[in-house]
Amino acid sequence: MELTRRQFTRFMGAAGVATFAAPASLALAAEPAGLGVQTALSLEQRLAPIAPELRPAAREMIENGFPPVTEEMLRSMPVDGGPPPAELIPGIPVVEHDVAADGMLPAVRVFVVNADPGSRRPVVLHTHGGGFILGSARGELRYLQETAQALGCVIVSVEYRLAPAARYAESVEDNYAGLKWLHANAEALGADPARIAVMGESAGGGHAALLAIKSRDRGEVPLVFQSLVYPMLDDRTGSTVRMPSHIATVGWTAAENRLGWTSFLGVEAGAANVPAQAVPARRENLAGLAPAWIGVGGVDLFASEDIEYARRLTLAGVPTELLVVPGGFHGFDRIAPATSLAQAFTRSKLDALRRAFTVDPTPG
Repeated sequence: MELTRRQFTRFMGAAGVATFAAPASLALAAEPAGLGVQTALSLEQRLAPIAPELRPAAREMIENGFPPVTEEMLRSMPVDGGPPPAELIPGIPVVEHDVAADGMLPAVRVFVVNADPGSRRPVVLHTHGGGFILGSARGELRYLQETAQALGCVIVSVEYRLAPAARYAESVEDNYAGLKWLHANAEALGADPARIAVMGESAGGGHAALLAIKSRDRGEVPLVFQSLVYPMLDDRTGSTVRMPSHIATVGWTAAENRLGWTSFLGVEAGAANVPAQAVPARRENLAGLAPAWIGVGGVDLFASEDIEYARRLTLAGVPTELLVVPGGFHGFDRIAPATSLAQAFTRSKLDALRRAFTVDPTPG
């Protein structure tokens, strides 16, 4: 198989490169010892923890030599650059809207996929991945069309501002503005305001988890579900919490995770002064959140934090389904979609959403 740059950028969280000009310095501390796992291992050692059917894709990722995401790389990326999005599916409408945000925030661009005024479809508010520093909603449109088609739903995806140009408070409010707009305009979109779910991959999964918390706390938009796809939930992973050598041998690394979180938070990842409201794993009270599906590969950097978050949700009384795929690396479902492991993963994700959408949200 040939792993294309388009596949790699989709794996990194969508369409290519960041849409901001990074400041001159993010003031990152020196790399903690013992975190450069990928560079310390041979090719065969890196492939050994990966599930056998996923190894060809993992080998292509390694041999194509895609560089790690660094602060210097972010500074050199062109604004609004990167490869064009994948060709869209005819017959599944995609419409752009600029959504007015509250307070002093600028308008937020959203993409509405598969709207059908006059119907009453379930609806997903989607947040794209990319480590908080990369990716775009526009670059995910083909994937979102496929998802909307499979579920028979409407999807609204938010072009939230990226870090470090925008910190957590700004991007989280961008996403919440999209959620409120969706809820207020559900009828015009052919969506059911009583069947709204949030969904995101990687950093988008972290944003979806933060939206679920904000929805609970503000009480303005009821959610029926949160679909967290290998979500990025804990800034301590790769900073103060180190992973064993068989974890994250391919894909998103500890160093990249530290860069993403530090950019997002505005303080050093793992530090004592990290704002808890920006990090799902640091939130003490998880009770009363929407039911959840969490899926992650067993050798993904996020495996431990995702398992722990699922455990905490369950103990807080939140119905939670956890799927851990043995030997799955970060983004394996997007890099190797034809494999049986990827197909089973996607089927589980979609089935969980279907079940959530068939539940009557009204008691009695």
